[in-house]
Amino acid sequence: MSVPFTDWESMIPAMGSGARPSSARSCRRTIGRIFCCSLVAASVGDRHGNLVFDKTTANFNPLCAMAGTVTVVEVAELVEPGEIDPQQVHLPGVFVHYVVHAPDPEKRIEKRTVTEVPA
Repeated sequence: MSVPFTDWESMIPAMGSGARPSSARSCRRTIGRIFCCSLVAASVGDRHGNLVFDKTTANFNPLCAMAGTVTVVEVAELVEPGEIDPQQVHLPGVFVHYVVHAPDPEKRIEKRTVTEVPA
């Protein structure tokens, strides 16, 4: 048999969450985060904001775009509206506010940083 936690004054809640007494047990609630601006990169998109992501970017980029109040998208290939099959769209244009065409984005993290060892 467990004893309910009743010392609410000494408890320090985490930022964005709080503990509230509920009958004889403790409950924890968390407030969702709303971000001001989301920066997302997509492989294919049109000027209406319909986006198709490539490989693992399809996992979290749509969620990041939906979480922001303003979404800015960097698109590698910009096509005309209607060229993307509606079944292939990962993120509809209703979540996108600005589209930036970047045909050859520089990916600094992918540069090789290995130096040769002198003999």
